[in-house]
Amino acid sequence: MKALSEKEINEKLKNFEGWDYHDGALHTVFEFENFKEAFSAMTRIAFEAERMEHHPEWSNVYNSLEIYLSTHDADGVTEKDFELAEIIDSLVG
Repeated sequence: MKALSEKEINEKLKNFEGWDYHDGALHTVFEFENFKEAFSAMTRIAFEAERMEHHPEWSNVYNSLEIYLSTHDADGVTEKDFELAEIIDSLVG
């Protein structure tokens, strides 16, 4: 899978509210009501990521979930990252 150019990434990001391009990856932060809600979202995302065999880099502190998506094999952001971002938005939104 081929990495997208920064121009292609920024163009596609126009369709993704709350996501940006940061440190070579798609990036977002979700805030939840509490830790349980954040962890529940992470669990839903984990099942989809495993199904896709495409796993996010993420961190969770109490009610906050920060996510970075990139494709290590392509050394950049690919269509697969946008696909997972869309799934994440549908699961969390």
